[in-house]
Amino acid sequence: MLLNFLDKIGDWNPQLLRELKGRLKVFPVAIACITSLIGQLILFLYQLREIPGEKYQMSGTYCSLGETYKQQLNDIYPQISKLQQQLSWLNKSNNYDASAIQSLTQQIDKIKAQEKNINNILYNKYCPLEQINMQQWWRDHWEYIFLSLTVIFIFTLLVAGTYLLINNLAQEENRGTLNFLRLSPQSETSILTGKMLGVPILIYLAVAIAIPFHLLAGRAANIAFSHILSFYVILGASCFFFYSTALLFGFLSRFFSGFQPWLGSGVVLIFLFVTMQFASSGPYLDNAAAWLRLFSPFDMTAYLFPNLFRRYNWELLEKIQFFYIPVGKSLFGLLGLNLVNNGLWSYWVWYGLKRRFRNPNSAIISKGQSYLLVAYSQLILWGFTLQYVKKYSAYNLDENPVPAYYDLNYQVTQNFGLIVVFNLLLLFGLMTILSPHRQTIQDWARYRHQNISERKGFWQNSLLQDLIWGEKSPVIVTIAINLVIVTIPLVTWILVALSLQANNSNSLNWLVNDVGRFKAILGVVLFICMIMIYATIAQIMLLMKTPKRAVWAIATVATVIFLPPMFLGMLSLNPDKHSTLWLFSSFPWAGLEYTTSTTVFIALLSELSILGLLNLQLKRQIKIAGESATKALLAKS
Repeated sequence: MLLNFLDKIGDWNPQLLRELKGRLKVFPVAIACITSLIGQLILFLYQLREIPGEKYQMSGTYCSLGETYKQQLNDIYPQISKLQQQLSWLNKSNNYDASAIQSLTQQIDKIKAQEKNINNILYNKYCPLEQINMQQWWRDHWEYIFLSLTVIFIFTLLVAGTYLLINNLAQEENRGTLNFLRLSPQSETSILTGKMLGVPILIYLAVAIAIPFHLLAGRAANIAFSHILSFYVILGASCFFFYSTALLFGFLSRFFSGFQPWLGSGVVLIFLFVTMQFASSGPYLDNAAAWLRLFSPFDMTAYLFPNLFRRYNWELLEKIQFFYIPVGKSLFGLLGLNLVNNGLWSYWVWYGLKRRFRNPNSAIISKGQSYLLVAYSQLILWGFTLQYVKKYSAYNLDENPVPAYYDLNYQVTQNFGLIVVFNLLLLFGLMTILSPHRQTIQDWARYRHQNISERKGFWQNSLLQDLIWGEKSPVIVTIAINLVIVTIPLVTWILVALSLQANNSNSLNWLVNDVGRFKAILGVVLFICMIMIYATIAQIMLLMKTPKRAVWAIATVATVIFLPPMFLGMLSLNPDKHSTLWLFSSFPWAGLEYTTSTTVFIALLSELSILGLLNLQLKRQIKIAGESATKALLAKS
């Protein structure tokens, strides 16, 4: 029967069968099963050691009699405080009454004696066995086991599974078997899915053995089965995303050699610890980075099981919105949000996986896909930015709070920094991924004439089509198009911000009073020019003949970005007094407030001139590279 089952697996996914045969040996399976069972036993016994017995203190949580004494203490404290206030008043009063003071003192001493006696009973006496609420203790005991297993499942599956997948790819690469897989008639999806299901099979087995105990603990703790099932769904979606990303990282990080699995799993471990801390402290999710938090299952897990971090302010997660759509109002909405976020980003990862698997030297994304990725990123960033968040203004003279209001402009200005940072990382990442190297440019320059079309229209021009869509052509036009996609939402907001109903005018001080909309738009154009200059410099450096041209390109662009503002800061050339110099740095926004529109326009023309000269140089180098390659080809023939 087992052989028939394995044959069916082999028919469905040969790669999965290969992975299972290599791992499902008697000894590793026994170790996985025994480790899982021993871990469950240790967890059960660790909690069982705290079971209340004959020496359980009266002040313990589960002592019913102790609650009566605690209530008596709560009644005594206000009496003592009140009598002490009366005594203090009599001592300061002009009508000094010794007898009244003596009477109050005796009352205070009597009540304090009662307090001392109750504290002695609470902390020095043991609770009678019949007064211990064992039913509540067992419920909390099972909840502790359930929550402990929940956290163990998350870290074991995500961290250990990531390590095994990256390590497996590194071993396949070193043995040379990865190239045989590339030549296999199986599809990329079949091979990679087989690895995701087969490589961590022992971890799956260990977790599967613990699932009955997990379900039993959850049932004994009176946790809704729908919440437990939702946790499994969220954890499965997280595993799919992290495992897919781990495979892509394994293909991209061959130069790390044996350090790859430690680096990849270490990053996942740090990410989980950070997001677990965020989930326990409960920061708001009304910002552009909310989608990043959704990769971690901890926020959703803490929502499903509130006692995980002893948090009860779940309105923080329930108020999450996307373009003002209240997706956090229900469990179904939150579950769908997490699944959609993991699923859509997994789509982009799998697109890169398929390309990189068949051709290790290809870019993980095409130019056409980069436009969709950038547009999707803007949709995500602005979707989580535009949320109804209550803001409160200062108290008025009567100390009555003004009612809460919603301010879209405030929300945009608060998230502006996050939007800029994410977009810069995205643009520089695309610049690194899509920029072709010298040999690719040579091939493109040499053979481009074969695809020349006779159509004369602007949009039908073969060169323009190639620059927009061709994967071997320079990346300058592609970066320009992506920059336009990035800045369209920002420019739109700048134009319509004043027409929006703004309850808090302070949110627009920088845009209206300090800079002005016209200069702000010029600043956006300056930003586009600077990124284009960096992209052109990087493409020129990648045409060098040195084998380390990628390193030279990164170092040169980094120098151009960071060196000018560093020098300006070291020389104390502050933006308020030397604003013109800052307009030519990588942070032109700093100088906009302190300069005129004319100066900004002149700086823009200067940067456009620099960009034009750099592109002329790039065109000349591409032409020389194509001609030299053609001459070499003709000489050989």
